[in-house]
Amino acid sequence: MNASTLLRRTVLGLAAASTLMALTAPTAFAQNKTLLRISSPAVPDDWHGKMWDVFKESLNKSAPNAYDVQINLNGSLFKQGTEPAAMARGNLELASISAFDIAKLVPEFSIFTAGYVIRDPKHQQKVFNGPIGDELFKMASEKMDVTLLATAYLGTRQLNLRDTRKVNTPADLKGVKLRMPGSKEWLFLGDSLGATATPLAFGEVYMGLKTGTIDGQDNPLPTVRAAKFYEVTQQIVLTNHLVDSLFIAVSNKTWNSLSAAEQKTLKAAAQAAAKFNNENRIKEEAQILDFFKKQGLKVNKPNEEAFRKAVQAAYDKSEMAQNWPKGLIERINATK
Repeated sequence: MNASTLLRRTVLGLAAASTLMALTAPTAFAQNKTLLRISSPAVPDDWHGKMWDVFKESLNKSAPNAYDVQINLNGSLFKQGTEPAAMARGNLELASISAFDIAKLVPEFSIFTAGYVIRDPKHQQKVFNGPIGDELFKMASEKMDVTLLATAYLGTRQLNLRDTRKVNTPADLKGVKLRMPGSKEWLFLGDSLGATATPLAFGEVYMGLKTGTIDGQDNPLPTVRAAKFYEVTQQIVLTNHLVDSLFIAVSNKTWNSLSAAEQKTLKAAAQAAAKFNNENRIKEEAQILDFFKKQGLKVNKPNEEAFRKAVQAAYDKSEMAQNWPKGLIERINATK
């Protein structure tokens, strides 16, 4: 072999090696990223759907190219309520889970599924960002194998009815088939309001209202707008019966695999997402009634104290209240 041929083969070999490295490097690089699959029942137009984009942007800014964040909305990856089990199995890294989901495995948490316990968004953040939150989040970690990173304000839940009717006290909701998610805690809340709680998946609510399978549903008003429930309903009843929360959670398997610095970055991204959601949702709630009135919906304010007394009396007699740690309701009430 002459020198010219040897040189040519060397050059070709180096070129081939460079091409191979160029083709395989992105794959290898991608494989080095930490996979973060997110599952949420939120629709894209809702703030707790949009907050995941903020989470992703914040994480990518703080830790460029370190994470492969995959956002799945509309319950497309896991149905609402099944996320905690998926996280415990290692099939899901992150989700926004409700107090009702947590209460299934942490009975003490059911106090936050009761009506008229949390007063408003400010009270909510004070409770969950203080000693009470620390204690209950620790229980969730031990019993559910997830770490709660931030508390997102889902909104204050109101009633939304298919047909107009006079509603002033819980007695006025007798016979109303009120859609609630399928857990016993949700159904108990619906019944305590005076209605007939009817389990139905969130994705089926629009059609259920349209066809009359259900007579009404309860949700924060921004969710009513985002999911377009106003198209198939005629009335909003401002009961203010639950200041609702979502908790941004990560599986303990993922959390424990991260360094202390990485955990700090992940938590900061979750808190940035929650802050974005909270600020926008509170702002929207302050101006949303005009939108519904323009859509032709009747908006009425019932006797909230009558609802409060009926709901609290129902919980006082319930098995759920027996699970509440002694003195916890007093501590929540005393949180300012």
